Amino acid sequence: MQPAFAAALLNPSLPPPVGLAAPSDITQRFNVHRNNVVFGLVRALAAGFPATERIVGAEFFAAMARAYVLAQPPHSPVLLHYGDSMPDFIAAFAPAAELPYLADVARLEAMRNRAHHAADADNLPPAMLARLDPASLQHMHVSLHPSCALLRSEHPAATIWAMNSDALPLTEIAAWAPEDALVLRVGRGLTQRVDIRRLPPGAAAFLDGLRNDQPLGDAALSAFAEAPDFDFPVALAALFTDGLITAIRMP
Repeated sequence: MQPAFAAALLNPSLPPPVGLAAPSDITQRFNVHRNNVVFGLVRALAAGFPATERIVGAEFFAAMARAYVLAQPPHSPVLLHYGDSMPDFIAAFAPAAELPYLADVARLEAMRNRAHHAADADNLPPAMLARLDPASLQHMHVSLHPSCALLRSEHPAATIWAMNSDALPLTEIAAWAPEDALVLRVGRGLTQRVDIRRLPPGAAAFLDGLRNDQPLGDAALSAFAEAPDFDFPVALAALFTDGLITAIRMP
């Protein structure tokens, strides 16, 4: 009965599964339960995508989230990562077509949620940078912290997210341009938080190369190809000061 119960729970076109018993109208009671489950999932999504909800308003978000829940119900009772596919759903959601940046804002929020629950890893201290052999840097490989994530958006998604998360004042965006953003978890214990940072030109290409296990030299070349004024020493120092490097290895 469990598969039939789960299928009917999130599909209003299906009747209650055979075998259920209740002291009153089983269809009415099942519909109440169905509505409560959907409502709970919609509120869980609102908690995970607060900036997205703020942009479109609570009523629009609830309708969009309900459509998502019915189209892509959870497959596990553990809802830790439920909603990971919602940004792609938003990108294809016709009523949101007038907000082409909305899916990328939701992607940042999904990355933020994943970063919060990512595995712990000890980062190398900034003092390690001074002990590195400059002649070996170009061949060096690094491992990045598990919470690290990148978004390359055709829209100013990081700025829009910040304005709808009280990180920046809500004002008109004068220069509407693509933005790259880094999502990372910083701090430990009670001081731990997840940051979303706009990246300077070339930095995303550099980090993307490192995530794909390119040596520092090749990752830097990718950054220079995209942004000739890319500042490699500053970018390398930021890896250590931000606690992004967890290991260094040579080929």
